[in-house]
Amino acid sequence: MQRTEIATLGEFGLIDHLAKEIKLTQPSSLKGVGDDAAVIDNAGKRTLVTTDLLLEGIHFDLTYVPLKHLGYKAAIVNFSDIYAMNGRPQQITVSLGISKRFSVEDLELFYEGLMLACEIYGVDIVGGDTTSSLTGFTISITCIGYADEKDIVYRDGAKNTDLICVSGDLGAAYMGLQLLEREKSVFGGSNSPQPDFAGKEYLLERQLKPEARKDIPALLAENGIKPTAMIDVSDGVSSDIMHICKQSDVGCVIYEERLPVDYQTAMMAETFSMNVTTVALNGGEDYELLFTVPLADHERVSSLPGIHVIGHITKKENGCNLITRDGTEMELKAQGWNHLRE
Repeated sequence: MQRTEIATLGEFGLIDHLAKEIKLTQPSSLKGVGDDAAVIDNAGKRTLVTTDLLLEGIHFDLTYVPLKHLGYKAAIVNFSDIYAMNGRPQQITVSLGISKRFSVEDLELFYEGLMLACEIYGVDIVGGDTTSSLTGFTISITCIGYADEKDIVYRDGAKNTDLICVSGDLGAAYMGLQLLEREKSVFGGSNSPQPDFAGKEYLLERQLKPEARKDIPALLAENGIKPTAMIDVSDGVSSDIMHICKQSDVGCVIYEERLPVDYQTAMMAETFSMNVTTVALNGGEDYELLFTVPLADHERVSSLPGIHVIGHITKKENGCNLITRDGTEMELKAQGWNHLRE
């Protein structure tokens, strides 16, 4: 494979090279890459802005994360935050810190993944920045989305007796990470490693190529359901429901038996001698939507495909609790990913 040193293009040449395939598709994107700032027409809607910073060695390991997958995931994690507000992502800006070990072709692969995600989700790349890095690959993406004021869902709207719901299944991304880390360890001690991924493709996809649940806000709206609070599952259900409880000044009850877990996740947890409930509650990076709805919507929300009622909101003084399969009540712990924990 050809390798072109970034220094042969320079910063602005690199920007021009990577941006030449970018096409604007949103009517709200009036001006994209190539000027001092992007120009966006709000058209009377509320603007939603979110930023994610991804650092090599902290958020991803290039030993087993392909650059194209990394580009795709870097975009998705931002889109997910906008969907969690019941909005629609429409533009992103992309800033990169790049060390000398990367070539132009490496960044082309990263941008392939980035642009694929944008194409699938209908989002425009409208700007960004690049700089040199002495500490590995750094990715900072800002996503801009829109919503009508009446449609926006915050974290602080959950009320006593509201139902707690989650889309999809939980813990698969975390078990995918454990699988990749195991194979990396095997790779380190072998001259001809053969990764054991057979039958575990779903776990790898959930870790390396997650999807944002843009279908869930649309499904809820079609059925006349507006969540009272919502968040995406990035740090783990236990941590994320506690964010809602703190912002809404309420407590909660989660039922262990109602946590949705895929068969591959359960089997891999057993292989690693991990408690599957701990994995489901604390794994993180599932990018499912966790939300609350009024008790009156129980029949409607329970009938929707891919949505699971896993508990309910209580009064603040009751705290946040897990009811185990044998009926024991335990305090729910926020044991999900904490970026600044020692």
